[in-house]
Amino acid sequence: MQWYDRHRRRLPWRPLKGERADPYRVWLSEIMLQQTGVKTVGPYFEKFVARWPDVDALGSASLDDVLRMWAGLGYYSRARNLHACAVAVRRDHGGIFPDTEEGLRDLPGIGPYTASAIAAIAFGRRTMPVDGNIERVVSRLYALEEPLPQAKPLIQLLAATLLTEGTTSRAGDSAQALMDLGSTICTPKKPACALCPLNGDCLARTRGDQETFPRKTPKKTGELRRGAAFVVTRSNELLLRTRPEKGLLGGMTEVPTSDWLAGQDDRTALKQAPVLKGVARWRRKAGLVTHVFTHFPLELVVHTAEVPARTRAPENMRWVPIATLKDEALPNVMRKVIAHGLAE
Repeated sequence: MQWYDRHRRRLPWRPLKGERADPYRVWLSEIMLQQTGVKTVGPYFEKFVARWPDVDALGSASLDDVLRMWAGLGYYSRARNLHACAVAVRRDHGGIFPDTEEGLRDLPGIGPYTASAIAAIAFGRRTMPVDGNIERVVSRLYALEEPLPQAKPLIQLLAATLLTEGTTSRAGDSAQALMDLGSTICTPKKPACALCPLNGDCLARTRGDQETFPRKTPKKTGELRRGAAFVVTRSNELLLRTRPEKGLLGGMTEVPTSDWLAGQDDRTALKQAPVLKGVARWRRKAGLVTHVFTHFPLELVVHTAEVPARTRAPENMRWVPIATLKDEALPNVMRKVIAHGLAE
């Protein structure tokens, strides 16, 4: 804790020393930080709090606006859960977050870790949320041979022993101290052990194999999926549609595509092109657009076409000015596709 008081990171969602944490900012940052690094999250967090400074404002926003603001941050189910949670806090709790883990876990999109993090950091509850940084610190401190994810319950128990003692709770600071330690000192590669306040007690450092922790079970790589994307222009407009609310990239904007399937062949994918008057043939762009999702890699062939000025959009599709694409809820894979399709 002495190390943390001297070296704590300055983060947009973290209050200055002596100030109370804002539950809204803690919650928003924790949702954004799931599967995403601090450097990437920072600008998005600033945009969100500038647009919606409290949970009441966010709960009053439309889901479409939230998805547009989230576009590019990835893992879009988080954005849908974020909006649903804000609506629930506004509607069911008068705009005030519950201050216990149990109450927080009843809200949409808040699981055990997030509930623990908000309870500790925003409300000072004596609980230890364990993120990837804390997993690494604890695994090295105790030289845990059991691999992740099987070791998670044991890591949780050991991490809880590192909570500060005494009547004045600094549970939130305890968690953030370990998070900062893992982020800045106990890094995955080349940890700065000489600067670590826990180095005298670290079993992995004593053994000299600290970089090998935490042990991990090899991940299975998902099967490659293939498909086609169709970039259609009408003067200075682009043909877009909205994906179904449920499922991968739910509610986000995309150009029309074929199904994404393992073993998909180009001829079959091309048969799923949108039906448009004025399109005699599709032009296939050289190269592929590749993207890696959590569970599978994707390769897309891009076909382009230009249609006459008065061509109507097919059902459930729309024409959008290319100049306003920045305002659309386009995921990164679609931004890649559009850039590839519009390139000269």
